Order: sequence, then structure tokens, then C-alpha cells
Amino acid sequence: MARPKLILICQSLGEFVTNNDGTLSYNGGEAHAVDITPDTLFDDLKLKLAEMWNLEYESLSIKYFLPGNRRTLITMANDKDLKRMYDFHASSVTADVFIQGKVGILRQAVNLRGTGRTSGLKVAETVMPIAAVAASLVSMRPSSVPADANLSNADDDNNDVDDSDGDDDDDKDDDDDDDDDEDDDDDDDDDDDDDDYKHPSVKTSTPTGSKAVTPDANANDSITSDMGSTPADTVKKRRRDASRKSGARHHPSVGFASDVGEKSKSTPRRKKISKRKTAKVLHEVADGLGNSDAVSLLGSSTDLPPEKLVALWKNGITGVDQEFKSVYEFREALQKYAIAHRFTYRLKKNDTNRASGRCVAEGCSWRIYASWDSTSETFRIKSMNKTHTCGGESWKAAHPAKNWVVSIIKDRLQGSPHHKPKEIAKSILRDFGVELNYTQVWRGIGDARAQLQGSYKEAYGQLPWLCEKMAEANPGSLIKLFSNDEKRFQRLFLSFHALIHGFQMGCRPLIFLEATSLKSKYHEILLTASALDGDDGIFPVAFAIVDTENSDNWRWFLEQLRSAFSTSQAITFVSDSEKVLKNLVLEVFENAHHGYSIYHLCENLKRNSKGPFYGDGKSSLRINLLAAADAVRLNFYKMHTEQIKRVCSQAYDWLMQIEPEYWTSALFKGEPYNHITGNVAESYINWIEEVREAPIIQKIEVLRSKTSELINSRRTDSSIWSANLVPSKEEKLREQRNKAHGLKVLFSSETLFEVQGDSTHVVDTDKRSCTCQAWKPTGLPCSHAIAVFSCTGRNIYDYCSRYFTIDSYRFAYSESINPVLATCKLLADGETDSETSHVLPPLTARPPAQNKNKKESETGGKVKKTRVVTCAKCKGTGHNKATCKAE
Repeated sequence: MARPKLILICQSLGEFVTNNDGTLSYNGGEAHAVDITPDTLFDDLKLKLAEMWNLEYESLSIKYFLPGNRRTLITMANDKDLKRMYDFHASSVTADVFIQGKVGILRQAVNLRGTGRTSGLKVAETVMPIAAVAASLVSMRPSSVPADANLSNADDDNNDVDDSDGDDDDDKDDDDDDDDDEDDDDDDDDDDDDDDYKHPSVKTSTPTGSKAVTPDANANDSITSDMGSTPADTVKKRRRDASRKSGARHHPSVGFASDVGEKSKSTPRRKKISKRKTAKVLHEVADGLGNSDAVSLLGSSTDLPPEKLVALWKNGITGVDQEFKSVYEFREALQKYAIAHRFTYRLKKNDTNRASGRCVAEGCSWRIYASWDSTSETFRIKSMNKTHTCGGESWKAAHPAKNWVVSIIKDRLQGSPHHKPKEIAKSILRDFGVELNYTQVWRGIGDARAQLQGSYKEAYGQLPWLCEKMAEANPGSLIKLFSNDEKRFQRLFLSFHALIHGFQMGCRPLIFLEATSLKSKYHEILLTASALDGDDGIFPVAFAIVDTENSDNWRWFLEQLRSAFSTSQAITFVSDSEKVLKNLVLEVFENAHHGYSIYHLCENLKRNSKGPFYGDGKSSLRINLLAAADAVRLNFYKMHTEQIKRVCSQAYDWLMQIEPEYWTSALFKGEPYNHITGNVAESYINWIEEVREAPIIQKIEVLRSKTSELINSRRTDSSIWSANLVPSKEEKLREQRNKAHGLKVLFSSETLFEVQGDSTHVVDTDKRSCTCQAWKPTGLPCSHAIAVFSCTGRNIYDYCSRYFTIDSYRFAYSESINPVLATCKLLADGETDSETSHVLPPLTARPPAQNKNKKESETGGKVKKTRVVTCAKCKGTGHNKATCKAE
């Protein structure tokens, strides 16, 4: 029989209120009901909810809470998550979900629904809002930069350049001056050093293929900086300016130009007056612009392929008396018009009330002039000469404006966040015929990501506030932020109460220390401390973000760990042997043990094995190393290392430099760990990879939310377990039980027993050991011990490690990590109340380039040796045969 439908009570526009018991209630807002079935697809559900609430598809987040858990929400992001949610509520008729997102549906979302598939969901009648107990996992995506801020900056710069003409009456905008302004343009062709040669800067993103485009309402700012220039270029530009002033006539290169040219540094007074004068007007204009106003008259066709879109742009400017809502709409249409007709123009008179442009090619007759018409309250074209006499020469030297490049790149990144600069440059050349170099695209990517995700630099200023709120939401947590005297970021330590409690109550006294790069522009390093739960799952204990990986930061990280733990139990730490953390661990934790990571040993052995290889070949090195590490007897350890020596003597010599007492079970005294041969840091690497281009605030939120989801998921999974041990250990115990059949037990005393089978072993139940050496390292009774328990009527589970019991496992995941409810508001407003919030990004030098073959960055940053050129004629060095001077 088909499973019944599940009714989702979809709630949004409300707010969360914290109750006295730590749970959260959702008050206010509205609610709608949607039916789903096991066949419902996540994309269909997400699209339906976006249309229902009028929210942007890409920004939409759907969250729900598990039955019986009223503290933390679980995020739905794909079909698998939706199915799990349905299964969790299999015994329920309804389930509460909470919707968040930005207002405004994106047109590309409509394309997600295929014409040939069934959505599997049905919208039920609208229901009254209800107060549901829930927790809020807030999206960390920052909102866009306010439009009014961009507009203010734009016209500040515009008015600055108008001053450079030396005309104090340029602020007058009467329509009667239109003809005079046009004449001034013609007269000043050779004199105006501040004229800006402009290739149109399109604000509306234009994708490849049939993907829809998201209009950038905030991109109306036409003022852009020269992304492609270097300090040397700046000096050259000044020299060219000087040459023009002295009478030299050159055709200037068209860089990433603004609408109005460079800022004049010689008119600070006029700049201040202009800024005050235009601020009010700009805010009024920005306040009057709606979503539809931010799109040009051609914006309705942005879901077309680029070639058809460009064809439509050709009609964006029709001629005299064409009207626009504002100067911003006129500029946008003109920019697209110029791209479509493949020419470059320059705007000279360019402010909120007028815009005068001409082709940059010297002597070309193309002109356009538009200004504000107070009668019709529109921005109208007053005159235009559509004829080009330059033969397309202006397009050859065209360099696109920065904001146009950024808007196009931003659209590319929305579809694929990890696009490479070369890929983006090829797509722009293919779609628009605009050729960009690598530097231009690379800088454009940085600006586009800042608009999509927020500023990297400003995110550091929000860290003190975020740390304070995380500590308030999670009492008992250890969260510490440190900066230097210059208020630059140095270190951040995070260990939530749920993690500290879980480690002490349910995990083995075993911690893996790892370091991985956050892959950001500031090269921060993520330090992690991870334990193992009873089912050998990685359990996060603590995180630290530091400006660089060195001994001082590792020592500080270990000291924070020590202050977080109240237990006096000896802890075993495991790390990469090449990081040289052994002495630091033993200094900070006096009664601790230290071992070398088996995963890193295998990787380092592979990297240090140059050959030649004999016998079983290079592939056998890893097999023998794992066998040597897992050997419980010294003779087995020696046997496998001798096998390595037969295959590659160089690999053997390297391995012998690594102290065996820190990695082989035969000599190691701490908590057994050699069965963990995978990369413990892999989970964190995958988490960071998802947001590698995001600011630090979002990366911290990902660490918190992913850890929270991990805890909730494992808590839910363990709630249905009914055995005494976790599943993996229960299975191993079952295997040992089967091996115990047929073994003969001889009693020596109440605690000593002799067990006979293929071989004879002695079991000591008091010391929990067997001469087969299989009991103590694993924490589970061996087959010989199980035979003894069967004969003596003892309970097998009394002799299993307590860390393997389901109770301990549930203790480890009994606490939850609470979210910071106000995070979204913080990122949107960019405001903090703390006076100490001015934390700056770290000043960290770029790490040495990584050698792909040797992975030098993981081995202490060794520099590759320079190849020595040897002459084939004289056998000398430093030259070759062609340049040899020997006779």
C-alpha cells in the first residue's frame, strides 16, 4: 500500500522567541499547507514555496525540527534530505517547516521544473498562523550592499569630475542649457584631461545559454575603478596626461573606466559641497526605485540566450525624445546599446540631471545628449547623432568598465561558485565579443563575491559580536578571540558546551590534531581536535582559526584544550609526525600519550619513496606499513618492515627514522588508534570546500551548523538502536562468538583460564587480557575470553569497553549546539554594538607555492631546487652548448 501524504505546515515572516527551558517558539507570520508524498522532488517543493512566499529561489532555505527535539532545526538541501524528513515523520500527519529567504522570485527558478515530470506536491488551503516550538538555523548569506550607498558613491565621484572642467556653473541643470552643453563637449575634446573613455558597464547580469539573469539593482553605480592597472600603469597614465597638457596628442588606452573619469584631488572643497548637495537627491532616487525600476527596458528579455539578448540591446536607444525613468536607466540602456553595436563611448557631462556622450574615436561624429525634463519628470534624449565615421576603431581599444564586468561575473558565480578566471573570460568573449585578460577577470571575481557574500574585511569586524552571541546561546562553551596591538586577527578558539560534554561523557580519551587551510585570501589555518565515538565516528571537539600554523599557535591551541577539559584522565593525542607536535603535547598535558597518524605516515612514506622498487612493487609499501602499525607482537612488526626493505631500501631508511614506539601497536602505550587509517580532517575539508570563497563569518557558521547537524543526525540514528553495543562493535562481537565455538576451557583459578583450540592461550579476566593480544587493543573480548564467559556463565557485555555501549554513545550526542538567532540581521546591517569590534584581517604572507608532486606545503614548505644547466661541450655549468665560449 502506498504511503500516505504528509502535510507540511509552512511558516514564514514570523520570529523566534526563546523559552525558559531553552526551546524556541515561532510567533507571528503566516502559514500555508503543502502536501508531499515519497515521490516529491526537493526542487519542486522549493520552487513551489518560493512562488508561494514570493521569495528568491536561490536564497530560500527550508528547515524543520526532529520529533522530540525542540532545540535545533535540520536543513533540507536535496532530495535525500527531503526523504529523510518524510521518514522521520512517517507516523505523523503534519510536520512544521520554516521558510527563510529574500523577497522576490528569480526567473531562473521557473526553468527548474521540467515539463515531463510530476511534482508530487499539492498546495492545500491557507491556514491560520500557529506558534510552533522550534529552533532557528539562520542563513549566513549576507544581504546585498544597500542601493542608496552605491548611488551616493556614484554621484560623489560624478560631481567631482564635473568640477574638473573648471566650470563653476556645471551644477545648473536647466533644459535651456542643453545646446550649450553639447557645444562645450565639442570644444573640450582636446582640453579635458579628465574625460573618461568608456565602454558600457552593464548592470544586469547576462548568462550563457538560456539561464535567466538576476538584475543587479545595486549596480546602478557607474563609477568603477581601474582593476587592470598596476602602480607602474598609474605612473604611465600621469605621464600621458602630462603629455596631453603639453600639446602631445595620443589616443589614450581605455581601462576599466568610470562614467565620469578620475577623481580630482585638487578640489576637496567642491567635493564636500557636491557630496552634501547630492546626498539628499540620491537617497530620494534610491528610495523611489523598486525592483522593476532597477531593470532596464530590455530587462524583461534577460532569460534569452546572450546572442538574442545582444540583438535586443541594439534597440535600447532609439533616438531623440526617448524617455527613461532616471539617469541610471539611461546609462544602463546606453551601455547595452554600445556593447550591441560594438563601439566605445565617453560620458563627459554626467550627473543626476544630464549625460552627454560621444564616441572615443577622434573625429567620429557619434554624439548623444540627454537630461532631466521637469515637465514630464523623465530623463529624455534631447539630441543624438547615430552615425559613426570611425569605422569601428573605438572598439579595438575598448576595455570594459568594471561594474559591467562584475555584474556579468556575478551571474556566472551564482550558477557555479567555483568558476575559474580563464573559464569566465572565455564565456564573456564568446557571448559578448569582449576580450578580458586574466587580471581583469580575477579582480572582477573578487568584487562579485564581495557583492554576493559580503566583504572579507568587514566580516572580521563582526567576529567579536558573533563570538559574544555564540557564547550567550551556548552556556558553558569556551570561545576566545585574540587580536594583536594593531587589532589584527590572530586566533579564535571554539569549543561548544555540547562538544566538551560529549567528549568527556561518551568518547574515548583519544584526540586527533589536524590542520587545514581555509583557502581564503588571508591564508588562515583551521586547527581541529577530533575524538572518536563508540562507533568509530569522528567527533569534533574543538576548532581554532589562526593567522598562520606555527609552534606558538599550536601551543596556544593545546592550552585552550586543557582549560576546556575538567578530567584528569590521560589523553592520547595523534598528529602528523612531520608537524613535530610531540614535545608540545607532552609539555601541556603532562600525563598524556602521543602517537603518529597512520594516514599521514602512509602519505609521507609514499612521498619519500623514490625507488627503485623490487619484489611486490611500490603498491605493497602501504600494505606492509599498515600491517607493521597494527602488529601486536614485535616479531610481526619486524617482519613487515623487512618486507618494506626488500621492496625499497630508501623507504625503509626513512621509516626507521620514525620512532616505532609512537606508531606501532606492539610498542605503543596509549589508547589504541591504529585502526583509523583514513584522513580525520576530510570532513572539515569538505565542509570548508563548500564555502571556500566565503568570508570568515560564513565559514564559522558552516562549522557550527555542520557540527550541529552531525550531532542531531547521530542522536536520531541511535534512538532506534536496541542492542547493548553500537552496531559496528556488536557485529565484531558476534564474529568472535562464532569463533569461540569448539574451544576447550581449562580452569586454573577464578581469574586465570587456559583455552585450547588450534593453539593454546591464557585468559586473565581480572586484567582483561589474553595471550593472543586481541582483547586489550580492541576493547572487545576475543574468542578465547568469550569461551571462558560461556563456561563460567558471565555476561560478555560486562567485559566490553564502556565507550562501545549505546548509553555512552547517546551521552556523547545528548547536548545540542544552539544557533545565533540574530546572525542574519548582523550581516544585513553590518552593525555591532561592541567598541572592540574593529578587528582587522591578519597580515599573513602568502604561503610557499605547493608542488603538486611532492606537496611541499605539507612537508615544511621545502623549496624546489633550481635545475642546473650543464654544457654538453665543455661540461661546465651555468650555460649550454649554444652559448659556450670554449674553443
